[in-house]
Amino acid sequence: MFQLSQIKEAHAKVKSGADFPAYVQDLIQLGVSAYDTFVTDGHTVFTGSDNYTIASEQKYAPLEIAANSDAAKFKQYLQMHQQGQTDYPAFCRHSAETGVEKWTVDMNAMTCTYYDQSGNKMLEEKIPLA
Repeated sequence: MFQLSQIKEAHAKVKSGADFPAYVQDLIQLGVSAYDTFVTDGHTVFTGSDNYTIASEQKYAPLEIAANSDAAKFKQYLQMHQQGQTDYPAFCRHSAETGVEKWTVDMNAMTCTYYDQSGNKMLEEKIPLA
């Protein structure tokens, strides 16, 4: 099974949202089938086969998630990030500001889905091939 050290090595290659598709491909090669990233502190829970899970540590000081979500504004921030205009810390701050509680990446469906604090889907995108 995959280890956090392997995931960290793959994540170290990511400089902006433009690098995300290649990161997903690296995780698939490691055996990750899905993961949830929690915006409040950046920790992630990775899932593999046979219900194997492993969680990363907190990545940054806790962010306050906006109580009211703004999917349209979030989509603008996401597009900026995907174009390489923002780094990961800025993307996380923007996510919190617009009410994103977490995102779920499903390697089987090749989707990334963003949720608010009530569990409502704010946006779902297909992950392009690297």
